[in-house]
Amino acid sequence: MALNNYRKEDKVLLAIDCIIFGFYQEELKILLVERDFKPAKGEWSLIGGFLKMQENLEEAAARVLKNLTGLNNVYMEQVHCYSKIDRDPKERTISVTYFALINIEHHCKELLRQNPIKWFDIKDIPTLIFDHNIMVKEALTLLRNRISCKPIGFELLPEKFTMRQLQKLYEAILDTELDKRNFINKFNSLDLLTKLKEKDMSSSKKGAFLFEFDQNKYHKKVEKGFSFKI
Repeated sequence: MALNNYRKEDKVLLAIDCIIFGFYQEELKILLVERDFKPAKGEWSLIGGFLKMQENLEEAAARVLKNLTGLNNVYMEQVHCYSKIDRDPKERTISVTYFALINIEHHCKELLRQNPIKWFDIKDIPTLIFDHNIMVKEALTLLRNRISCKPIGFELLPEKFTMRQLQKLYEAILDTELDKRNFINKFNSLDLLTKLKEKDMSSSKKGAFLFEFDQNKYHKKVEKGFSFKI
């Protein structure tokens, strides 16, 4: 088929849907938006938009995220492509999903003030439009796989954190209780955390030491063949 015959082919819309995860008060959260147009006006939805002619998928996902949240340089990863013919009742639309990780402590109040959006506990997600609940389920599965072999969980934590916060993060994402001693020993063996002299005094009178993730040490270890595994 000649290239100039492309114009004879069917045209479809390509959407980008972002599954935005956060971690707050020891719970894994997801950011949803109340849809303000038909179809499904007033229902909860993932944050999305459409691919433009002059951008690739990664650029579109970053634009969609920034337009609603104002955030740049957020960890994002492509999840899946959804192409069921009748998935959108208005137009034939194919959707590519990305999950994003946001530090709620830095951005939560600002986001909620400026937009018709809300954080939900991952266990209390409402019924979403179209196939968005399936998208969330598959993004969560990928996140669980990734957090076990890549240190992306630190994207959800403040720069300085306690070992309890780190353990609760993993428990929230993996939806399982972890043995405290084994968990601490595992991270100590990875040698990627810097123990600070500062303490978090909010949980007890004695306080808990704060830690930082050493990004530079991690990259140097990876260059030598290091494999992050929890």
